[in-house]
Amino acid sequence: MNPKSKSRQFAVQALYQWILTDYEAANIESHFVAEHDMSHADEDYFRELLNQVILHHLSLKDLMFCCLNRSFDSVDPVEQAILLMGCYELQYRKDIPYRVIINEAVELGKTFGAEDGHKFINGILDKVAQNIRAEEISARSKK
Repeated sequence: MNPKSKSRQFAVQALYQWILTDYEAANIESHFVAEHDMSHADEDYFRELLNQVILHHLSLKDLMFCCLNRSFDSVDPVEQAILLMGCYELQYRKDIPYRVIINEAVELGKTFGAEDGHKFINGILDKVAQNIRAEEISARSKK
């Protein structure tokens, strides 16, 4: 597993903890780093994902609002964490291709989510990508 993928995996676990406890990001971060072997992860990217997703969580939820057929709060907390992180990367990490972001999120859904949670994640992030990465998607389809 490459360091960014490992960072995403750790970030989902830490975001899940945040969703369940509402602890401050700094507390979750320090506890998480102390309890996990971060040697195979990009620790800076883990910190970025954790802190920036928490900072922007309301606007990230807004990105999904039109794509969901139920309230965000009714979504499984693991899937919430994955969706928030995927939306963060789609919105703020234009250096990462949208297909990579969606694929990584789907794989996280298969690992941590409910039985068909990865399909739900794929559908939502694909719709979000069409809204905020339309130019990239269009350019890719013309190749």
